[in-house]
Amino acid sequence: MRVLMISKACVVGTYQRKLEEMARQAPDLTLCVLVPPVWRDAARGALRLERAHVRGYELRVTPIRFSGNFHLHHYPRLGRELRDFQPDLVHIDEEPYNLATWQALWHARRIGARALFFTWQNIARRYPPPFSWGERWVLRQADCAIAGTQGAAEVWRAKGYRGPLAVIPQFGVDPDLFAPLPAPRSSDEFVIGFAGRLVEEKGGAWLLEALAGLDGRWRLIIAGEGPQRPALIAQAERLGIAGQVTFETRASTEMPAFYRQLDALAVPSLTRPNWKEQFGRVIVEAMACGVPVVGSSSGAIPDVIGEDGLIVPEGDVQALTAALRRLMTAPDLRRELGQRGRARALARYTQAQVAAQTLTVYRRVLGQITDPEGDRLSAP
Repeated sequence: MRVLMISKACVVGTYQRKLEEMARQAPDLTLCVLVPPVWRDAARGALRLERAHVRGYELRVTPIRFSGNFHLHHYPRLGRELRDFQPDLVHIDEEPYNLATWQALWHARRIGARALFFTWQNIARRYPPPFSWGERWVLRQADCAIAGTQGAAEVWRAKGYRGPLAVIPQFGVDPDLFAPLPAPRSSDEFVIGFAGRLVEEKGGAWLLEALAGLDGRWRLIIAGEGPQRPALIAQAERLGIAGQVTFETRASTEMPAFYRQLDALAVPSLTRPNWKEQFGRVIVEAMACGVPVVGSSSGAIPDVIGEDGLIVPEGDVQALTAALRRLMTAPDLRRELGQRGRARALARYTQAQVAAQTLTVYRRVLGQITDPEGDRLSAP
């Protein structure tokens, strides 16, 4: 089984752990993953390739054009890469309305390979031509799709996709890397974390407003970069809490250490007309580390957290303050939610589980499995 994956996301070192796990679980898999040398994220800046987990498969760098342009980026050597590797299946880690997806699917068809795409898109957005044309072509031509959440799957069913569709997160967590401290933290300071892009929809301003109403000894650590950072610094100054707020920048491989210094993680995402939270990877990373999570009601957050954390209505300052105060003043609740969150992450969101589910999809697309029992691949 020869699989070529095209994934700008896999420049991130921790995401490569899934690829190692896929290679470990499937001795008959020959996997080549194409990544660009750098992805220029609008919020986080240049994300350069981190070679962190590269055992058992080939991680190959290929040039990219229009790095950072979500819709127009593509790979000038992609046709040559496919002809040289001769995959049975091309896994396109991109949305169906992107040029890179059209390019990869077209080249896959030229060499007779099957192809699937991955999607997080959980809003039924309408695009002008040529993006709408390309999207419709992909929905007709793709052999399979993988959606990161049920909400994303429903969007593409509503937009007319009728092929096989599996619901699998793009990446899981490594429970050995993302693990709790051997012993509980001993401190009388309540430490809250925020990790993610510093943009308006991630809710940093709402979080600072809520923390301004929180009494007692607390500290907020913000791990992330983005255009809203100067505004957040200024807001903390205006609210009189700047001395309790720290900004950090961390590589993906440093995130386990970040979570282990926390008493709670806040995920205060805010729905906007063109965006709502698609998954919240930081949620499962924190839960795997035994850190209780307070999340908003935006998008997929309530489904990811389930009953094993706290959910507050998005944008409700008083509700977010109350939820943080509840955790701050109840160490037993923090401990219970931390344990439940860890159990949830182990049961649903490990790299091993995501790898196994993805391999099952590959085998079904390639006709190696015909029994429909036991997986989440379905047609409408």
